[in-house]
Amino acid sequence: MRLTATTFLTLDGVMQAPGGPDEDRSCGFEHGGWSFPFADEDFNRLVNGWFAQADAFLLGRRTYETFAAFWPLVADAADPVASPLNALPKYVASRTLEAVTWQNATLLEGDVAGEVAKLKERPGRELQVHGSGDLLQTLMAHDLVDEHRLFVYPVVVGSGRRLFGEGAAPRSLKLVDATTTSTGVVVATYRRGGPLVTGGFTIEEP
Repeated sequence: MRLTATTFLTLDGVMQAPGGPDEDRSCGFEHGGWSFPFADEDFNRLVNGWFAQADAFLLGRRTYETFAAFWPLVADAADPVASPLNALPKYVASRTLEAVTWQNATLLEGDVAGEVAKLKERPGRELQVHGSGDLLQTLMAHDLVDEHRLFVYPVVVGSGRRLFGEGAAPRSLKLVDATTTSTGVVVATYRRGGPLVTGGFTIEEP
């Protein structure tokens, strides 16, 4: 399976608490819910299409708890998000949870990077990560993310947890798709592009 990561980002690169004021107030973050005003049919179409490609999900502890408190309550079997989330395997990476109770959920134990590498060797289409900021840092550090799907919102919050923060491994990415929603959200899909290449511009004197 390919490992794909879907992340909501502000223009200044923050991924913390896009969905609501109380989603994640760690480190005093006060701007939760910044993605809310930008929801539209374009957003729904893209998200629904991506969920249709999933064969399994990989979640960090905080995202798992947020999802598990809501999506099992959506009983509509035809819901394009709830149906795969409730029915497909879910793997949860956490050092603090002792058990997971959501249907078809499994707690990953031991070396997370090693366990995820094994999951990727299984047949299937996509092993999808949604949110899960701390987990994503581990996955990126071990070069396990095959594709980033970034929703870049036209807002600046000035603080908060970033997807590519201090210490991120230098590398290039390849843009394979890009579109813009009716509310101005840029949706870009990137795959591995190789090592970072640097250089400089010079002006030749006559």
